[in-house]
Amino acid sequence: MKKQILSLAVIALLAFAVQSCEKKEPKPAEDELTLGNKVDTLTTDIEQAKDSAVIKAENAAAKAKAASENAAQDVKDATKKGAQKVENAAKAAKDGTVKTAKEVNEALKK
Repeated sequence: MKKQILSLAVIALLAFAVQSCEKKEPKPAEDELTLGNKVDTLTTDIEQAKDSAVIKAENAAAKAKAASENAAQDVKDATKKGAQKVENAAKAAKDGTVKTAKEVNEALKK
């Protein structure tokens, strides 16, 4: 019995010694960032900024394309209107010339 008590006392002493010798490292707080976490956070931020820049560039390209198409359509419309005016002016000149020629012929006949 003495051996059992002595053995238990030795085991208890060893357990206490091991516990006191263990190095307890303080755990970082949840909001405290380690170097690895900082790198991950920065990487994520960079990827998000890159994605945002890509989206903005795509949107700007789409707006530029739409503006270009609108400008091209405006030029076509203006050209068509200008051509119509020139054609109308040419018809009017032709009609005026024919009318004038008829008037001249009528005057000559008199």
